[in-house]
Amino acid sequence: MHCSRLSRRRLLQGAGALGAAAAVQSRVGVAENGRVLRVRGSADLQVLDPAHRKGQPEGDILRCLFTRLIEYRTGDQWGWRPAAAAAIEQIAPTHVRFTLRPGIMFTGGFGEMTADDVKFSYERIADPAEASAYRDDFGALARVEAVDRYTGVIVLKEPFAPLWTSTLPSASGCILSRRAVEQAGGRFTTAAPATAGPYRIEEWRPKQRLTLARDPDWNGPRGGFDEIRILPIEDEKAAEIAFAAGEVDYTAISVSSIPSYRTGQAPGVHLVEKSSLDYVWLGMNTAAPPFDDLRVRRAVQRAIDVDQVLEAAYFGVARRATGIIAPGLIGHRPRLQGDPRPDLDAASALLAEAGHGGGFACTLDIEAKAERLLAAQVIQANLARVGIAVQINQHDSGSFWSLGSEADGDRWRSLQLILQKYGMQPDPSFATAWFTPEQVGVWNWERFRSQEFGELHRRALVATDPALRDRMYRRMQDLMEESGAYVFLTHEINAAVHSDTILPALLPDANPVLPEFRAL
Repeated sequence: MHCSRLSRRRLLQGAGALGAAAAVQSRVGVAENGRVLRVRGSADLQVLDPAHRKGQPEGDILRCLFTRLIEYRTGDQWGWRPAAAAAIEQIAPTHVRFTLRPGIMFTGGFGEMTADDVKFSYERIADPAEASAYRDDFGALARVEAVDRYTGVIVLKEPFAPLWTSTLPSASGCILSRRAVEQAGGRFTTAAPATAGPYRIEEWRPKQRLTLARDPDWNGPRGGFDEIRILPIEDEKAAEIAFAAGEVDYTAISVSSIPSYRTGQAPGVHLVEKSSLDYVWLGMNTAAPPFDDLRVRRAVQRAIDVDQVLEAAYFGVARRATGIIAPGLIGHRPRLQGDPRPDLDAASALLAEAGHGGGFACTLDIEAKAERLLAAQVIQANLARVGIAVQINQHDSGSFWSLGSEADGDRWRSLQLILQKYGMQPDPSFATAWFTPEQVGVWNWERFRSQEFGELHRRALVATDPALRDRMYRRMQDLMEESGAYVFLTHEINAAVHSDTILPALLPDANPVLPEFRAL
């Protein structure tokens, strides 16, 4: 196993170096003289409705198509600035007053944005009948009062700590046209009935390209390019090849390629590295035998060598996680509760106690990405040492992200082990929101049911004392570890490459803000 892993590592490093070398001769005419920006999207478009978006790739698109009252600042420090709001302030612990910029126009003839559109957008996500997976982002919302055409007051039922850090500036804060959405029947997927942002959709060719063009009626900051083309390329290695061939001007890259780009960086190619808030873990479906037995889940925890997984899948670049909350955020745990070292004897004893002394066979479902496959192969080898035979099932992103959803059929019943990565916002509540009892069958694919966890999540949302919030979030991660349903792996590192003809605009975790990219 050791020799095989080193061989695979050398092979991928060689491929990365080859891609960097190929870039020397192919960075010609990129960004089409400032008119067209070409970027890689990690998945194809699925849902443009902010209340029902699938993940980060759509968040990048939503930043182009919609505006929010406030938006994240780009750079190295988390912060926000006004966007659709000409003025916004917290006038009381439960009241936020805002005034919109006049002249923000919706496409499709749906007129000017008003405070009533803000009211509709926020109350819609908060409404239980809408069944938004992001309802917790507005969990404390009582109502939005539209005072006049441009002025409104966000009224909370109680103080809400994440409002400014992970709700208003995120995709959940996107402002929709009430008239357009209601005319479309109340919900939409890939055809937004109206947008209001620096760009609009010019053309979408499924699985090929999404083309965004400047919105001529937008009265905010002008986008840096006339056109943005987003090419859906799920595999990071394929994206690196596309970059080397001059087909894209900017792409996130695999962590495994960072060493080769560091040492073999070609002229005209720039490498960007930033700490990630995202989290990767191995989950176990507690509703599926034999993982409905705590002893089996704990045996898996004891059998997996996380350091070996990170060495193989991330080439020693990514650090080990102690939970779902990254270093630097409130609630980060400095260490695991249990011994982080693998113990095969302890794992075998737990399996024998659970009646599986002879081992058993199971499945491990993953998204078809290079790091996931490498990590899964090490997990497979680790578990084989205690008699657990793992079959790895790879899925494209569209298929993978519906596996654990009860709304998408019964496939969740057959899930056993799942290797997952969730995106993150700079507030710990955005990590814990997906593991409450209410999220079982939505995003809580382990079907982890802890009433204490759910109550702590709710209490931490309204706590104003940072020290108290820190203790609550640490306890929540203790409960996850104690359930046996989680093996925390890493927060990864976000890395990207871009040509020297563009200046990218990135958030502190390296997520791109495409409207702010500029040509050089």
